[in-house]
Amino acid sequence: MELPSTNIEIETKPDFLKALHRIYAWYEGEIIDRVPIRFSAHNEEYVNTNEIDYDPEKWKAVWFDTETVVDNFIKKIENKKFLAETFPVFWPNLGPDVYAAFYGCKLKYADITSWSEPCVNDESDIDKLVFNKENEYFRKLNELTEYALERCNNRYLVGYTDLHPGMDCVLAWRGSEKICFDLLESPDMVRKMIEIASKDFKFIYEHFDSILKRNGHLSITWMGIPSLNKFHIPSCDFATMISPKQFDEFALPPIIDEIKIADHNIFHLDGKGVAKNIDVLLDLPEITAIQWVQGVGEDEPIMQWIPLIKKIQQAGKSIVLNLKKEELEGFIDAMSPEGLLLCVHEGDEKEQQRIINRIEKW
Repeated sequence: MELPSTNIEIETKPDFLKALHRIYAWYEGEIIDRVPIRFSAHNEEYVNTNEIDYDPEKWKAVWFDTETVVDNFIKKIENKKFLAETFPVFWPNLGPDVYAAFYGCKLKYADITSWSEPCVNDESDIDKLVFNKENEYFRKLNELTEYALERCNNRYLVGYTDLHPGMDCVLAWRGSEKICFDLLESPDMVRKMIEIASKDFKFIYEHFDSILKRNGHLSITWMGIPSLNKFHIPSCDFATMISPKQFDEFALPPIIDEIKIADHNIFHLDGKGVAKNIDVLLDLPEITAIQWVQGVGEDEPIMQWIPLIKKIQQAGKSIVLNLKKEELEGFIDAMSPEGLLLCVHEGDEKEQQRIINRIEKW
């Protein structure tokens, strides 16, 4: 598997090029020497370990403190080894609804996440939804990106923020209850909001991509999977609340548009409510891979999802999935390794190496 040319070197990841080579083979559903492994789990950065009780405005000040946010990240990776396909990545993050906030929606902050305050109370508010480069959230992401690049010194990768255009953006503007009624009672209003939520995506994506590329960085975001080309994570978590017919009519068209921008698209399939749309997603050639997020409780363990994972694999798509280390042996027995990327939540270096050694024998 031949990589596009690159001179990127990362001080904290001396085997970066070898790991990147495995990722590019994985994009093609191939294996060089073993399955790629990332030693962190989906959403582990959102595990609450902070006991400070701030109000939303104080939390916003914490999130907006550019120097402290970047400096804390640098301290976190000091003397840390990044084994396998675990990459040191700083990605500027103001919360999952920040794309909606570019259009005037306000965000409220807590310690580990933020959420939008719906800003479309009725149809007359739609005309107020205008993307503005001088928006406080857009400017802060620029600042976080530039400062992280300035402080980098080849110690880590700098990525771009979480971008959710399309239906998830409309959901943030309108709120879940109202948008569900809108789909039945005012579908043209929904289409109008979808159009607004989608039309600036190419500009916004390429704005941040160009900052990274002109500074010699690649395309990467919260999933921690790099691309020397253009990488994107399309999603529609709102799909769990609507029928497949509504998904095809309202959610799918903006997804089809947004995946045209990237060379590597990994669709974030968040649970069984979204998975009911898997067939139409597997038919999209621009989707490189599926990230399967199984959920917790009755949606564990992973073995109950083997038929779905095999279906994705047989459709020629690569797969990202979480795997507990105690599930590893059973999973290996049930699956062939082609096209799989495993995310294993394990911080101990010796245990990480043991897992690598076991997967090398798969």
